[in-house]
Amino acid sequence: MRMWLVDPRLMCRRHLLGEHVELHMLAGCLRRGKRIGGYLKGLVDPALIACRHEQLVREMSFRGFSHRSPIDSPGCLEPAASISPERNLAELRRRCPACASIAAPPVES
Repeated sequence: MRMWLVDPRLMCRRHLLGEHVELHMLAGCLRRGKRIGGYLKGLVDPALIACRHEQLVREMSFRGFSHRSPIDSPGCLEPAASISPERNLAELRRRCPACASIAAPPVES
């Protein structure tokens, strides 16, 4: 499981949908009381599940995907883990030619 926390507009279809599925897996693990300690070292932050899910769903909708899987997780909480979106973006672009080919969106003012 991994939360990339990269701007969803910079993710290819596969990684966008993959992170969405993994958020549901993470929420399910937490509901069942499974331990996720090993993932808390820069890979996931349970406090961000609801907010991140909404970000991904917005981008999925923008791309024309239908979304029918609300997430059962508390609202946005204070981040508990340190996840580096900058390092994760570099890793995504290194691993995935499709992500690497997506140009950065214009900066909003």
